[in-house]
Amino acid sequence: MIIGKKPHDHGGQRQFARAGGPEGEIIVALTLKAYDMSDAQQRIDELVKSNEVLLFMKGTASFPQCGFSGRAIQILKACGVDPKSVKTVNVLEDDGIRQGIKEYSQWPTIPQLYVKGEFIGGSDIMMEMYESGELAQALAAKAA
Repeated sequence: MIIGKKPHDHGGQRQFARAGGPEGEIIVALTLKAYDMSDAQQRIDELVKSNEVLLFMKGTASFPQCGFSGRAIQILKACGVDPKSVKTVNVLEDDGIRQGIKEYSQWPTIPQLYVKGEFIGGSDIMMEMYESGELAQALAAKAA
């Protein structure tokens, strides 16, 4: 079987599989949905720059899909931030964003918190900053 990829004009790629048998050759074409990483990077950049408090997470503020994302929401609540005022991006809904945010921040894990366009960190760093009082200060300074 030979597999090759060609760009497709609808933003994805068309993958071709070729297999030979006694009756001849069969070619199958599948369209794969794929986002151009530069498109994902552009969408991420727009989100980061246009939201005061932004959390890339697995799930939503009201229904986190992993413990670390839930912990990030709880830390923000403990800092006095109303979860409804936080823009959240569910990375499970968009693989381009899920992979692209790791490249954008050069940080390998999710969740990721941004305040006024500045990358703060993941849930471990958020916890350290919360415990030292730095996170509340950063959130208060950015709100002013």
